Amino acid sequence: METSARLLELLSLLQTPREWTGAELAERLQVDARTIRRDIDKLRTLGYPVHAVAGAAGYRLGAGVKLPPLLLNDDEAVAVVVGLRTAAGGTIAGIEENSLQALAKLEQILPARLRHRVSALQAATVAMPASTAPVDPDVLTVIATAIRDHEQLRFDYRTHSDTLIRRTAEPHRLVHTGRHWYLVGWDLDRTDWRTYRVDRLHPRIPNGPRFTPREAPEVDLAGFVSRAVSTAPYRYRARITLEVSAAVAADRIPPTVGVLEAIDDQHCLLHTGSNSLDEIAVYVGLFGFGFRVHEPPELIAHLRALAHRLTAATSSQT
Repeated sequence: METSARLLELLSLLQTPREWTGAELAERLQVDARTIRRDIDKLRTLGYPVHAVAGAAGYRLGAGVKLPPLLLNDDEAVAVVVGLRTAAGGTIAGIEENSLQALAKLEQILPARLRHRVSALQAATVAMPASTAPVDPDVLTVIATAIRDHEQLRFDYRTHSDTLIRRTAEPHRLVHTGRHWYLVGWDLDRTDWRTYRVDRLHPRIPNGPRFTPREAPEVDLAGFVSRAVSTAPYRYRARITLEVSAAVAADRIPPTVGVLEAIDDQHCLLHTGSNSLDEIAVYVGLFGFGFRVHEPPELIAHLRALAHRLTAATSSQT
């Protein structure tokens, strides 16, 4: 193997998230340990921070002042291209142009065999445009940094009723439901766990003081967010048995609409909410499978009255 090709292969191995011993690298590249040491020195001369691991006679690649060439195998390259194309039409504002620029660079050097795979996948895929408000990537970065550094987050927040309020929270995690980004945090004013739509949140700089992280409200944070946004904010909270499995119901009901709880192979429980009884009645009625409402009593009475009106509307006139 030529020296330049071997250096690229060595750099590719060091880019994997593990530590390599000199013997392992020598075996993979089919050279002796002395050659590996010389090649490591060449990479360091080129500016790549290859660190020696104390006590293990090994090496790993650290973060440097410049981005090294990213060496990908076939499957990794296809995954990156598909991910960039998805990001170009995603829900994070401002990332589309950068995604397209990175995509153009990658597709320019993509081998023909991989270009055919990507083209076939693209031709077979139809993307539905997002109907949700985009999120500023800088806001996501500010929140993620505050979570990492355990710093209180101070922000202005526009509520569901379009009221602007000021909040201070201990940020815990970001959760993406597929339609919206949510922040889960401990609200210092309400002394309780809360969820916040990130597209309605505007951080106030600088952050607040550092804090000791609390125990998470639940192990299943996705379920916690789903319950918080689908039932808690609403006047009416419904509990409905659906005559299908939870897996079938999940294909029709997104986590921002309701929480599904499996009962058996043919039934599941839906927890959902709304400020309008009509909205719940129409939404559940259009699922296309049987259901039984347990609560609230207002919804049961509303469905009976609606059924009476619908029956009267279709009865023959005398």
